[in-house]
Amino acid sequence: MKMPLVLLPGLMCDAGLWQRMRPELENIGPLTFGDLSQGSTVEEMADAVLVNCPPQFTLVGFSMGGFVARAIARRVPQRVQRLILIATSSEADDPMQAELKAAVAEMLQRTRGPFRGLGQRAIELSLSREHESDPQLKQQILDMSLRLGRDTYIRQLLMARDSDSARLNAIRCPTLVVAAADDRMRTLTESQALAEAIPGASLAILHDSGHMLPLEQPGPLAACLRDWLSANVSLR
Repeated sequence: MKMPLVLLPGLMCDAGLWQRMRPELENIGPLTFGDLSQGSTVEEMADAVLVNCPPQFTLVGFSMGGFVARAIARRVPQRVQRLILIATSSEADDPMQAELKAAVAEMLQRTRGPFRGLGQRAIELSLSREHESDPQLKQQILDMSLRLGRDTYIRQLLMARDSDSARLNAIRCPTLVVAAADDRMRTLTESQALAEAIPGASLAILHDSGHMLPLEQPGPLAACLRDWLSANVSLR
């Protein structure tokens, strides 16, 4: 039986995040691409995603989308059959991160003229050192940010990311946490803590990738997801 997948992107990412994996994911089941471009809170984003979700589904959350995915899993546990969290954390932004995001948002609000997308340094830091000069990967990330635009960037920068570590034990569905060994935005310690706090969760660490796992290592990531899902539910 095919398994519906709901895919949630990260900060300034859209459905383009999953395009390199799409053929493999479609072999698992029908895909729903969650849109996180609207809403100013995790809860508002969760509400918007749920409107378009099938009755039951496997939920996949990348980075910021992991916060939204966990909110959905707690809100409608009877509908979320499996949960996959990629390159994400349950930790709140520290004061320095929050201050930096607020400063960037303020600068964007003051700036006139066309929105030029994410800065080159931000794009490079989202990739591993091995891939940070890859022009195709950098262009894909830039293109997603250009499609989403200035207003979405401001909303996402100003959105509070409160820690939900104390509520992770409320997640009861089978859960997989996937981390990238060369992630410069999220640490392995954060991924390990996430997996340890969710009852029965598994942890997979993929190599040769930075934060942008779905773009940097689409084949190994798709295989990781399929193998785990196969072990947890029949895909026939």
